[in-house]
Amino acid sequence: MDSRLNDIFKAQLSQEDFDKLSRFIYKESGIKMPPVKRVMLQSRLQKRLRELEMSNFKEYCDYVFSKDGINNEIIHMLDVVSTNKTDFFREPVHFDYLQANVLPEFVQQKAASKTIKVWSAGCSSGEEPYTISIVMAEFAERNPGFDFSIIGTDISTQILQKAIDAVYKEDRVAIIPLELKKKYLLKSKDRLNPTVKISQNLRRKVRFGRLNFMDNQYDVPETFDVVFCRNVLIYFDRDTQEKVIQKLCTKLRSGGYFFLGHSESIMNMDVPLRQIKPTIFQKI
Repeated sequence: MDSRLNDIFKAQLSQEDFDKLSRFIYKESGIKMPPVKRVMLQSRLQKRLRELEMSNFKEYCDYVFSKDGINNEIIHMLDVVSTNKTDFFREPVHFDYLQANVLPEFVQQKAASKTIKVWSAGCSSGEEPYTISIVMAEFAERNPGFDFSIIGTDISTQILQKAIDAVYKEDRVAIIPLELKKKYLLKSKDRLNPTVKISQNLRRKVRFGRLNFMDNQYDVPETFDVVFCRNVLIYFDRDTQEKVIQKLCTKLRSGGYFFLGHSESIMNMDVPLRQIKPTIFQKI
């Protein structure tokens, strides 16, 4: 190991620099960085030190808060800070409710125009929007004339690129039933590193874009019939959670459905949602 890399691995994030960065990360992204996360932040930012050829965190902090850093580094810092844990068919009760209740209701109400619009807010590496796409495609087979479009957004440009590439290791898709794998996944020929790619007919139904929940307004052109925002708000404090849900709801039509993660709640929040089932809501 050369001396510069050795210096990077030895670099310590001081309490002063951690406080500066944690305040800034919270302001920019809403992500809480309590003191117990100092070592985690130090570990994740070492990647940025290596790429920028810096040997200590003071140099990095000075750069982050410079004009050049604000213009060029903030997006990379948020990429490595944001947590991106997701799975195909995660919390399956939501997808069961979607196909058994939401979609049939939509078809009944929209007999003349049957294109349903879904927003996967905090889509991470794409497993959620592609799961939604599979559910929708299966429903469309049974309901001629039904169509759908999905938008996935996330704060991390790196993770969005993975979603756009739509390539996953085989063990990541183990939960998908075999008959659905055959219809919607394309296997690679690389036996040493087996992967699958989401089929073109599903990929063309999903668009991706970067969005920061801390933006004053969400630059998403559509009004949606369904919004998924699951296991994202847990990283925010209560006031921020409420503001984010309020802004998401401005993009959800009246009567549209809102899905939260299993550990999230809107209890005592001033938001235009009524509970249908645990973590399933409808806009008032």
